Amino acid sequence: MGQQGSVNSIELGQGLKVTEQGFGCMSLSSAYGAADDAESLRTVNHVIDSGVTFLDTANIYGAGHNESLLAEVLKTRRNEVTLATKAGIVRPKNPGDPRANGSPAFIKECLDESLKRLGVEHIDLYYYHRVDSRVPIEDTVGAYKELVDAGKISHIGLSEVTADELRRAHKVHPITAIQMEYSIFSRDIERWLLPAASELGVGLVSYASLGRGYFTGEVDSLDQLDATDVRRNFPRFEDARMKNNRPLRAIIEETARREGITTAQLSLAWVYEQARAQNVEVSPIPGTRYSAHFDDNLRSLDVRLSADSMAALNALADQVDGERQADIMSVSKGREEEQMAQGGIAS
Repeated sequence: MGQQGSVNSIELGQGLKVTEQGFGCMSLSSAYGAADDAESLRTVNHVIDSGVTFLDTANIYGAGHNESLLAEVLKTRRNEVTLATKAGIVRPKNPGDPRANGSPAFIKECLDESLKRLGVEHIDLYYYHRVDSRVPIEDTVGAYKELVDAGKISHIGLSEVTADELRRAHKVHPITAIQMEYSIFSRDIERWLLPAASELGVGLVSYASLGRGYFTGEVDSLDQLDATDVRRNFPRFEDARMKNNRPLRAIIEETARREGITTAQLSLAWVYEQARAQNVEVSPIPGTRYSAHFDDNLRSLDVRLSADSMAALNALADQVDGERQADIMSVSKGREEEQMAQGGIAS
């Protein structure tokens, strides 16, 4: 990995240094509406030129398109980049089919396919994307450990895990980072998972920290979304719920005006402030197809929010209408709540 420009680096965990803000590549593959490859490539190169060198993709994004697109940049800039990708999500062929596959053979197969698409020999940070309840997490992480031993990956990450799953996985092989939805509206991971991560020295990579565009006013109605836009699958983007949440967004907008910053900068600055309060290292990965939006996001690194602003924002999560995922059991919140209902506490 090369120089990281003017953007400071942090140690996520296990010695892995990344820029204190990363770049999520999902939207470059039309997840949030049509994307133009040429524009996307210009943006990725601008991101790296700006000093942000932590790039996050996944094999599922665009059914492989995202990794193939990044390969065009990596041909000449691989040694400048800390590269993260993921495996574990599958597209169900029939309703009710599993949406995750954590079998060791599948994970290893996915890694080889990702290496080929990306045109690289190894991955810096390889995530288990979603937990497959049919496979003990110890078995899945055991396969990741074998990939580390084989020199194909350097660090192991987990996405949407519970505190208990993190602890069990960490016993098999030290975990470097957890990638979790974390925003002004989504704070469920603070109760169990972040304390466990802090204790174990595991870093946080936060996604959807701009509310998938809701905080910035990008979306106000389903009519604004392309038919293929993945936000149609999230409960908070139902028209009735967006309407119910507008007074909360108005508080975000007013707080940003009072601080003299944009709502995107406010949303990311909140993540940094909260991570400090939770004693975890964090690198948010906001994604965009547009260089101007990236530049706006990056300026959040210079923001420190007032105590009054933090208090106003921290009052919002309990009032939000709608879960962060339709299948709440596919993310950590559902499984953590189920465990509590059964009388267990992650420890």
